Amino acid sequence: MARNIFNQPPKDGKDAPAPSPAPAKPAKLPGSVGGLRDSLREITANSIRDIEPDRIDIDGLRDRLVLEDSSIDDLAESIRKHGQQVPIMVRPSDQPDRYRVVYGRRRLAALRRIGGTVKAIVRTLDDDASLIAQGQENNLRLDPSFIEKALFIREMQEAGYKPGVIQDALGLTRQGVSNHRVVIEQLPDELIRLIGPAHGVGRRQWGDLAALAQKADLVEVARQTLAALPEDLPSAERFQAVHAACAKQARGPVKPVTRGRTRMVTDDSGTPLATLAIDTRAIAIRIARKDNPEFGQWLEERAEDALRQLFDQWQNERGPGS
Repeated sequence: MARNIFNQPPKDGKDAPAPSPAPAKPAKLPGSVGGLRDSLREITANSIRDIEPDRIDIDGLRDRLVLEDSSIDDLAESIRKHGQQVPIMVRPSDQPDRYRVVYGRRRLAALRRIGGTVKAIVRTLDDDASLIAQGQENNLRLDPSFIEKALFIREMQEAGYKPGVIQDALGLTRQGVSNHRVVIEQLPDELIRLIGPAHGVGRRQWGDLAALAQKADLVEVARQTLAALPEDLPSAERFQAVHAACAKQARGPVKPVTRGRTRMVTDDSGTPLATLAIDTRAIAIRIARKDNPEFGQWLEERAEDALRQLFDQWQNERGPGS
């Protein structure tokens, strides 16, 4: 069961009624001031603030293949008309008065285009909790494609995140994580970059494309195929075009179908003896027993010797060294 990073249970005592204030003693004043400071810090850490975009760093693991596409322009126009309806989440940076984005990279990119401040929830999260929040929010708002999840899983594993954290971040089982990783290990990064996220293209289709690598140069075929297509072609259609081209190359050139020819072999009087069928693959002699049963029986008994004699004759006619 994936952990939900958004609705965490309140800490003990947070929702309990505040006790009646007791007279403060001078000896307790530093502790009271410290507790008040901590409470204010906790409240502030969970509030929505307006932050200048240039104070927010986009770092950490990327869960999207494309952050600069036409959809960012559409999102920017929507925010320009209606305002930022959903805040992003950030966490304090090691640098003073700076923040690191947890989720909302696309909204941040859109707001940087139109200017103004960014509405952001500020949370103090460690790396594991930040990663889980990033993955869960993306799954809720705009489900990443199969290949984007696979890349994200690979980055998390290479960064040393534990399996449980990776599963919680994407809401996947252990087998689900394994299924994504098996496919991504077979695909060149350049091929994925050329195709893009390909929303709607699942594990089976990506796996089929990876299997063609044994018979086709996937990256080179993708370059040639996509160069002849419009640049704004949707990513899923780019995948289909590349898959079809790679499958065609893997099958190899289509051999022309050559029709065979037949001719009748007759004796001196014109009586049919056999049918000779010739094509690019074989030469066949067909003798109908009903037409000449005695000759057919005689030939059956001597066919092997006759073929050997013909073969020897052919070798003799070729001459030595031929």
